[in-house]
Amino acid sequence: MESMKKHVVLFPWMGKSHLIPFAQLAQVIERRKGYTVTIVNTPGNILTLRSFLPSSSTIHLVGLPFNPTDHGLNPGSESTDGLPNDHVLRFFQATETLRHSFDLFLSDTIARSPPGSTLCIIADLFHWWTVETAKNLNVFHSNFSVTSAYGLGLLLSVVWDLPHTSADSDGYFSLPNHPNIRLHRSQIPKFLLSPDEHGPLIDCFRRQIPYCRASGGFLVNNAQAFEAAGIDVMRRELGIPVWTVGPLLRLPSTSFSDDSHWDWVRGWLGSHPPESVVYVSFGSMYTISTSQMVELAMGLEASEMAFIWMVRPPVGFDFNGEFRADEWLPEGFEERMREKKRGIVIRGWAPQPEILSHASTGAFLSQCGWNSVLESLTNGVPIIGWPIESEQLINVKMLVEEKGVCVEVARGNDSVVDRVHVEKTIKSVVGGGGKGEEMRRKAREIGKALREAVEEGGDSIRAMDDFLHTALSAKD
Repeated sequence: MESMKKHVVLFPWMGKSHLIPFAQLAQVIERRKGYTVTIVNTPGNILTLRSFLPSSSTIHLVGLPFNPTDHGLNPGSESTDGLPNDHVLRFFQATETLRHSFDLFLSDTIARSPPGSTLCIIADLFHWWTVETAKNLNVFHSNFSVTSAYGLGLLLSVVWDLPHTSADSDGYFSLPNHPNIRLHRSQIPKFLLSPDEHGPLIDCFRRQIPYCRASGGFLVNNAQAFEAAGIDVMRRELGIPVWTVGPLLRLPSTSFSDDSHWDWVRGWLGSHPPESVVYVSFGSMYTISTSQMVELAMGLEASEMAFIWMVRPPVGFDFNGEFRADEWLPEGFEERMREKKRGIVIRGWAPQPEILSHASTGAFLSQCGWNSVLESLTNGVPIIGWPIESEQLINVKMLVEEKGVCVEVARGNDSVVDRVHVEKTIKSVVGGGGKGEEMRRKAREIGKALREAVEEGGDSIRAMDDFLHTALSAKD
């Protein structure tokens, strides 16, 4: 580690949707040669990160001591994935205790570096205190957003100004820095709807914003060509340089076609016509209610469209527990779908990049987390949006109103969902109508732009090089 004079230290937030793009970003920097790249995190997440990196990777992985039970968390709670709602604030507060060991690691790294070395920190914005660490050690700091620029920029504005407290009688409101954009109260996270404007979770997030604005810059997992308006929102909101370095995606595994465990999925997809299968997933952190699950299942069956559905237990049950189909799905649903070769239900995990890149996949019913959005659109697959929380709700607004590649079928995990509406929505996207074809055309155009951005000489490649020059040239 000491031999390299340019050292990049990455510090992701603890959640799979954050760890994956950080691991991809680290590999992009590693491929440029001449850089030492280190990712720091808690021990459990270091094991997860190692599984995202090829065995030949030279990226260093450093674990920082963290014992969840010291903070009143359940054993093994080193990630927000599957974390009970009443533990979220406690988890955020507990992660601040990583500051001391992170500071020690950086101080020791700098002390062991050869003369003339430069170092920069790329941190998740939830690690707000790393801005102070960088300032104290006189190193460059940048945040890296794993969300859309549009979604994050507007969410920062809502958290900071709380404009929704003055919403009109229909629930709509405008944002002070973005008067041409209107949101609805149902399009912002539930914690912001607390009657207490200074609730502990609101205050926790509000505290992070001045540190975001004090950073040296912001990296965004997107391409300028796709989200120019969102980048403008971010720059206006933060007042610091913003670089678009994406899309940073998991690639379909080269071993997928040789993996007998998933060979049947590949074979099942191959038995269906192009662009005819609906892939359904709510990601690694979210699920829906029991009643919504039943209505979704009945809507899928009535649509007569082929589907792959990645399921987890519904709201109120152990997120990572056993899926009890006899209780949570219509009677005989899985058996009927299997016999008709119409649909398969996968429990817990599915090879999403492989499914979305398959020619038979025609739509993605998604919670619209940003990794999922990018994976879908890069493959030219239109989206049926069912946002659950956070910036997903704003992502859908952009994808529907500005990009025309998405229709919203439901909103949240407590809304009333009707099977007939689910059926009609799925048919409108995959059933061969004009609306679906137009969405598919636009998704293909966006996919082409996203792929070109990360090809040699593309906008995102140039932005990455410009960032590294800015961050690491001060002491050359």
